[in-house]
Amino acid sequence: MRFLVSASCRAMSAAVQGRPRGLVYEKHGEPDRVVQLKDVSLPELGASGVHVRMLAAPINPSDINMIQGSYAVVPDFPAVGGNEGVGQVVQIGSNVTSLKPGDLVIPADAGLGTWRTEAVFEEEKLLKMPPDIPLLSAATLGVNPCTAFRMLSDFVTLKPGDAVIQNAANSGAGQAVIQIAAAKGIKTINVVRDRPNLQELVDRLKSLGADHVITEEALRKPETKDLLQKIPKPLLALDAVGGKSATEMLRHLQYKGTMVTYGGMSKQPVTIPMSALIFKDIRLRGFWMTQWKRDNAQNKEKLSGMIAELCTLIQKGQLTAPACHEVPLADYQLALKASMTPYVTAKQILRM
Repeated sequence: MRFLVSASCRAMSAAVQGRPRGLVYEKHGEPDRVVQLKDVSLPELGASGVHVRMLAAPINPSDINMIQGSYAVVPDFPAVGGNEGVGQVVQIGSNVTSLKPGDLVIPADAGLGTWRTEAVFEEEKLLKMPPDIPLLSAATLGVNPCTAFRMLSDFVTLKPGDAVIQNAANSGAGQAVIQIAAAKGIKTINVVRDRPNLQELVDRLKSLGADHVITEEALRKPETKDLLQKIPKPLLALDAVGGKSATEMLRHLQYKGTMVTYGGMSKQPVTIPMSALIFKDIRLRGFWMTQWKRDNAQNKEKLSGMIAELCTLIQKGQLTAPACHEVPLADYQLALKASMTPYVTAKQILRM
């Protein structure tokens, strides 16, 4: 689906009807208990404000963790959920120079509260998108593709033919890693949990450019070692799981390889064999996209440059949105439940 901004679309977006609504929570807890669809107030536009009509916003694991109170970002209550999404500019303040009505925008930082029909954001908190980017790609661009891009760029110098191993390969970030790596000629070994529809998942990941897809159980078997001898040993491991899954990936890294941990889906600590540190000199790093954005808040050109590169991949057909299921905002309870159900690979997208 492509969302092209036209004159008629601008006119329609300018006539926002009804009271603004959003998914609000006033305390931490399980999302299905604490999140409610309520009217939300809009602040005054101000000189640097941008009135945005939200179009679509995904439900990410970090959004769930933020509501539960287990995330590093703690909002002020009452809070609107959502850290990612795409909207269209309706009106701008007198000092706003980088945006105009009709532009597509995504958040430049986390914590803005994107699960709402309308909002007023400061100009500096928004990034302009090209008008020909598909809606779902724009809605899901700011977190997972950016995370994948930075992890493939910032820790190890990778060249065509090099290999990367990752777990949670079916996640939004994992799918982005596969596609960005394939565009750069980098081979990927993709580890997933075993499941009833495993072959369907394998076929989908390979259609995105995955070179190998194996289960966590298979990663521990001797025959997997033989398989991996047919390609270069990975220089980089990307860990979103922790626990045994991370430990097993470490065993396949080459000498002086690096493992970057960016998630902890298993809620288990990463156990490092001493041999990996002593004899293989493995490097262990961590990454959090929100912190990267804040560290580079004064260098918006760096963030804009990354978004531009990712948009180019999208325009070339080399980077697509993850498998998505679109849900009307009014059916948010169904979307929240599905996003917390094991083995559901489709990302829930709230349509406003």
